Amino acid sequence: MKFFTKKRVVLFLLFIFPLICFLLLSTGKNNFTKLSTITKNVTDVLEIDATKNVTLSGNVSLICFLGEDVGKNKAGLFNLNEKIYKKFIDNKQFQIIALFPDGKEVEAKRLKEEIGAFTDMKNWHFVSASALNINLFYESFSLGEPLVALSSPNAFIIDKKLSLRGRATEEEFVFSYNMNSVSELKDKLKDDINVLYYEYYAAFKERNENKADR
Repeated sequence: MKFFTKKRVVLFLLFIFPLICFLLLSTGKNNFTKLSTITKNVTDVLEIDATKNVTLSGNVSLICFLGEDVGKNKAGLFNLNEKIYKKFIDNKQFQIIALFPDGKEVEAKRLKEEIGAFTDMKNWHFVSASALNINLFYESFSLGEPLVALSSPNAFIIDKKLSLRGRATEEEFVFSYNMNSVSELKDKLKDDINVLYYEYYAAFKERNENKADR
């Protein structure tokens, strides 16, 4: 029993165990559960953004709908910033897009400044559009649940190929994530984004292996 000293246990937990997990994941070929595709061919936000500065294509995007009362989902956005954005800010092509209706620029700017007080906002994008275009963009998700005053308390994952992603299993069907629920953000949204990034990593790894075999 002397082998299991406190120091060795700590070293195992800090270094060896994570390494074993990584090796198991990296050696498995597509041996993981992919994130379900809920809707394909979602409209690119580029089509409704007058500035043409933001696109969904090639990015992992979280979409939020601020609505006519921009501050209504303020608490949820702060949760999203703390529990998700700060965890993935350094990931490639990760962004959060907050849509708000034309005429609410002052309120949106104020909200962005509040969130940015202690946050690097490089991957936060606040985009204005007409009420019609916001509704048309949301309708491309094909969910059958309308926005309420152009607003939703939920965040939506759109992948690099403009597909709405989530969980579609026998146990549950999740197409959005409640920003007001810290547990849902930590236990579901965070995990699902990680799964999506690992999906891209596995595909990249497989392509490289196929090239090497030629």
